[in-house]
Amino acid sequence: MMRPDLSILLVNYNTAHLLDELFHALDQASEGLVLETLLLDNASADGSVEFIRSRYPDIELIENRVNVGFGRANNQCLARSRGRYLLLLNTDAFLAPDSLRKTLAYMESHPRCGVLGVRLEGRDGTLQPSCRYFPTPWNLFLARTGLDRLFTGTRLVDDMAWDHASARPCDWVPGCFYLVRREVVEQVGPFDPRYFLYYEEVDHCKAVKGAGWEVIYYPDTRVVHIGGESARSEGELSALGRQIETLQIESELLYFRKNHGRLSALLDVVLITLADLIIPLTRLIKGKRPVGLQEYLGHIGLVWRTFARTRWGRRPTR
Repeated sequence: MMRPDLSILLVNYNTAHLLDELFHALDQASEGLVLETLLLDNASADGSVEFIRSRYPDIELIENRVNVGFGRANNQCLARSRGRYLLLLNTDAFLAPDSLRKTLAYMESHPRCGVLGVRLEGRDGTLQPSCRYFPTPWNLFLARTGLDRLFTGTRLVDDMAWDHASARPCDWVPGCFYLVRREVVEQVGPFDPRYFLYYEEVDHCKAVKGAGWEVIYYPDTRVVHIGGESARSEGELSALGRQIETLQIESELLYFRKNHGRLSALLDVVLITLADLIIPLTRLIKGKRPVGLQEYLGHIGLVWRTFARTRWGRRPTR
């Protein structure tokens, strides 16, 4: 059996309404390539499995009886894939017709590129963060409070000021389009299964760069990314970043503890607490309509409870 050029790895969780659009875009982008497509359904409750079986019987379908999270589900797909390259693609991310051809050609001509991401846009063409730097407790604090205006020398996670028109190395790329060499996964391993949702690609890119590979942002094609579709069915989305707060906090703490130690995780909790006190005070000083202090105090409590439940960011809760 011919080895595929590329394995497309899809994790579906209650996004049956997006699958026709997803596969239509994928079909247009796959011309001339030998592909395999694996879709893991993460215990959807919207009829996704029946929909896939009836409309896409040739797709290799993996069914989970429980939702094991994004990173663990992708690891299941990775273990069954055969392609020389692996593309982790969200079900709410829609390829341009040239996306696969161009990105694979770039990887072939740049042998030290271990992970590649592309230009991400919303449906209206608005640029989304596509080329990112590693988080630290300090740069997250500055972004949360708006104090980055006073500390212009600090590199934030997202730098949207440049034109995004040229390929460039970066720290990490979002997991909605995550093109990686099989050789890289064999060397550094798959996603850390401790992350249920969020930060798994940040952590993986850190391992990839630590092993001497490059992580590259590639601008010459685009992917339309909706964002937050699977998360909607798991819990209430936060106002900023469309993330589920409890999972985002847990993954953030796990990341800092694993990669920077216990004191880094503690510093993150302290700075989140400080930010939640500074933000309503700043709004009051500026005469803006106040946001209830109770909301911020509740967030502080959630952060500290998560810190305790994860044993200072040492272990996951699910």
